[in-house]
Amino acid sequence: MKASLLLADAAQVVQGKLYILGGGWSITGPEPAPSAIAIKIDVPWDEANRRHRFQLNLLDADGKPVIIGNQSVSITGEFEAGRPAGLLPGTPLDVTLAINIGPLPIQPGSRYVWRLSINDRSDEDWELAFTIRPPRS
Repeated sequence: MKASLLLADAAQVVQGKLYILGGGWSITGPEPAPSAIAIKIDVPWDEANRRHRFQLNLLDADGKPVIIGNQSVSITGEFEAGRPAGLLPGTPLDVTLAINIGPLPIQPGSRYVWRLSINDRSDEDWELAFTIRPPRS
């Protein structure tokens, strides 16, 4: 599978299309603010009509899970791409996801990464790194 990810202020999916507000940033803060992750997954023809699992994990600059309270920050879900009638064999299928996230109490002046995995497989291209500005003095 192939996945494209984008950080945004907000995102939604309407009829299979991503609508993105304030997309493409990698620096934010220092105050906690809502954010979103827009994802487009190309599902290969032979992976259609099967349920797939995805997981997004928030990691710190050292690659360790970010813990808030006593839980790691993780978003999980499932998707399935069905083949529409008349689609040419071999055509990849689009799956679009919009994940809106409330303000997270994470450390200003730090760098973080959202890492996507699909069916327990990840890829270095399936990561979104971002920096929280240091507090204003």
